[in-house]
Amino acid sequence: MRAALKEGATEVVLRGVSGQRYIGAGLAGEVRIAIEGVPGNDLACFMAGPRIEVRGNAQDGVGNTMSAGSVVIHGHAGDVLGYSMRGGRILVRWKAGYRVGIHMKAYRDRSPVVIVGGTVRAYFGEYMAGGTLAALGIDGGEGEPLAGDFVGTGMHGGEIYLRGTVEPRQLGREVGIVEIDDAGWQLFQPHLEAFAQAFGLDAARFPRESFTRLKPVSHRPYGKIYVH
Repeated sequence: MRAALKEGATEVVLRGVSGQRYIGAGLAGEVRIAIEGVPGNDLACFMAGPRIEVRGNAQDGVGNTMSAGSVVIHGHAGDVLGYSMRGGRILVRWKAGYRVGIHMKAYRDRSPVVIVGGTVRAYFGEYMAGGTLAALGIDGGEGEPLAGDFVGTGMHGGEIYLRGTVEPRQLGREVGIVEIDDAGWQLFQPHLEAFAQAFGLDAARFPRESFTRLKPVSHRPYGKIYVH
């Protein structure tokens, strides 16, 4: 694939992918990569520009330290999705695992976005420092929670949108529920529309009033427990 890109290709199709790691690692520029199958860990890690579309599931670490570009996954995603991501956008049609968005941060004029169409597991947005995370809970099973426990633990920047309600016991002490104001919705809504378009859905099914918005209550959540 890298040889083809070096020769000037701008679009690559990978068929029969089954667990190969580091696809798209460190790539930059206007490149489109279509993947048929299940890519392995660290898909799009350190990526800075290309567009990746996965016709299948993806394993752990998608978008690790990614700074620009986009990843669209038509299946499920594993753990640590968007780890330390600092730009670009990741859209997942179905569910994702644990610690989605951990250490995610904004960098200069870049602000990362991760939207999971289904449910997510524990530690969603852990230590998050910037950007936007969302879980939409589409087609969740009966009694299945939208998110696991410890949502936003250690979070000190960015915001989280949950389509539905969340129990106070599920939240880290560092976050609180805040109003979805006009300015915040105007920033978030285009990403929702992009999600709907990517998966052939009607964006009207995601109205503003159906979301809970979380933001950190302190920019120094552990400022009083460390030695200066």
